[in-house]
Amino acid sequence: MSYVFTPPAPVAVPVAGRPEKFPVHRIYCVGRNYEDHAKEMGFTGREPPFFFLKPADAVLVVAEGETGTLPYPSLTKNFHHEIELVVAIGKGGRNIAAADAFAHVFGYAVGLDMTRRDLQNEMKKQGRPWSIGKGFDHSAPIGPIVPREQAGDVEKAEIWLQVNGADRQRSTVAKLIWSIAETIEHLSAAWELQPGDLIYSGTPEGVGAVVPGDLLEGGVAGIGTLRLKVA
Repeated sequence: MSYVFTPPAPVAVPVAGRPEKFPVHRIYCVGRNYEDHAKEMGFTGREPPFFFLKPADAVLVVAEGETGTLPYPSLTKNFHHEIELVVAIGKGGRNIAAADAFAHVFGYAVGLDMTRRDLQNEMKKQGRPWSIGKGFDHSAPIGPIVPREQAGDVEKAEIWLQVNGADRQRSTVAKLIWSIAETIEHLSAAWELQPGDLIYSGTPEGVGAVVPGDLLEGGVAGIGTLRLKVA
């Protein structure tokens, strides 16, 4: 088959302890999925889950033990961190019941949903899509994917983020409003999930701005850590 230009290489994330890489299909993100984060953003209660997407090539892969470089994006003066547990889908499906959800999970990773908060807030005021605030280049940093059978009790794992060595975010995955299984159930009712999909499951309270020179280090217990320097 011939193309009018050379297609880009597939976006792929390393798999911990294995030579194969995980090819990325789509990136789904869950909004306001920790109660205290919902409150700090001006919302309360267990609202129905909602989702937004990032392009697959928004992924910024950081190898375990390395410090990645996160470019400060254009157009913003309020660049926010959001630490998240990422769920990697290995088996697709539609209308997946929560009771069956984990059979579709390949593994887990530590990720950041980086946000141009000022642009996102302006879009909210105007009732317009958030894409410019959420789906920009390098907005989805991620560490290696740990296969599910090696990840331990992810549903109760501690999740945390420090900036320049000081705590910003610290919680547990158990505080998700919509659990991993419930999220997969809701998401697969709206889209047919495919192998290669990544689900950024939501961020706990404590989101805030970073500037060039800041060092971000975050992690999920049993999954690993993610280190980035803002350039």
